[in-house]
Amino acid sequence: MASSADEPAKAARKSDSQKPKQKRENQDEAELLTVPDGWKEPAFSKEDNPRGLLEESSFATLFPKYREAYLKECWPLVQKALNEHHVKATLDLIEGSMTVCTTKKTFDPYIIVRARDLIKLLARSVSFEQAVRILQDDVACDIIKIGSLVRNKERFVKRRQRLIGPKGSTLKALELLTNCYVMVQGNTVSAIGPFSGLKEVRKVVLDTMKNIHPIYNIKTLMIKRELAKDSELRTQSWERFLPQFKHKNVNKRREPKKKSVKKEYTPFPPPQLESQIDKELASGEYFLKAKQKKRQKMEEIKAKQAEALTKRQEERNKAFIPPKEKPTVKPKEAPTETKIDVAAIKEKVKKAKAKKLGALTAEEVKFKMEADEKKQKRKK
Repeated sequence: MASSADEPAKAARKSDSQKPKQKRENQDEAELLTVPDGWKEPAFSKEDNPRGLLEESSFATLFPKYREAYLKECWPLVQKALNEHHVKATLDLIEGSMTVCTTKKTFDPYIIVRARDLIKLLARSVSFEQAVRILQDDVACDIIKIGSLVRNKERFVKRRQRLIGPKGSTLKALELLTNCYVMVQGNTVSAIGPFSGLKEVRKVVLDTMKNIHPIYNIKTLMIKRELAKDSELRTQSWERFLPQFKHKNVNKRREPKKKSVKKEYTPFPPPQLESQIDKELASGEYFLKAKQKKRQKMEEIKAKQAEALTKRQEERNKAFIPPKEKPTVKPKEAPTETKIDVAAIKEKVKKAKAKKLGALTAEEVKFKMEADEKKQKRKK
């Protein structure tokens, strides 16, 4: 009995001891998946592949006419950079192509792929200083084709300009956040940088061509950059911190001008349409002779002609119909209150004549005489 009672207690202890083991295993897996800060993959040297490659391989790409002058200038530098890795480069100006191929001394099997990317970037208007970075192990490139994403040319140009931004500000912000060099040229977008940054650049470019403004993606990249600095949040999901933008302008389907109303469903077929013979039988024309039918048609034609003549004559007569004249308006009599007072004007004219120009009035003369008499008395 005692042994049967101890069994559940032992099972409980075993389950408790298994839980921390599972947690430890999960933690170990997470630690293995995370790359430590500052770690770099060792460079591929000649010691790793002393015998070299078995066969030679080559790649060639065409370049546009406007790149000919620049490539002619920088080609010695391209050859010098590839010679360090024992890769041969040739420029054909007649065909307008660039070719890279391995030699017997080449030891790195992947360097030919990087050399191919180098000439591709040079063909897509990327400067030599930036394109040479592709030969490094921790740098990759991505050429995104955007020409076929938008059908309308005007819309395509607008969205491509939106990606560049005013004075290249949007492109500069994208470069700073992704640590990539981005070059927009014609129907392609070339990007050079780390693998994680290239993934973000491709997403932003494709979303912009799908009419999603790049500012939304730049905002999320800024938040991700801040969250990556926190060591605790690195292993957690960031969905709660990232903004979720909703489309406000939903493209509504254009409704037709003439809306067809659906008829009610009936299991019975529609009635059969009358044929020409049925119509003639109903009207009685079927039993008429050929001469009678001809006469009837002539009468209908004459009736139509007569109607057309009357309409034409009415239209002609419209020009001879005089227009309606406007009724004449009688002048209104001036009110008696506003009549001019002739007697008052005459009196004013008389007073004006009595006054001489510059002469004093009678009252003013009297007042002056009295003032002079007072002065004479004071003097005495």
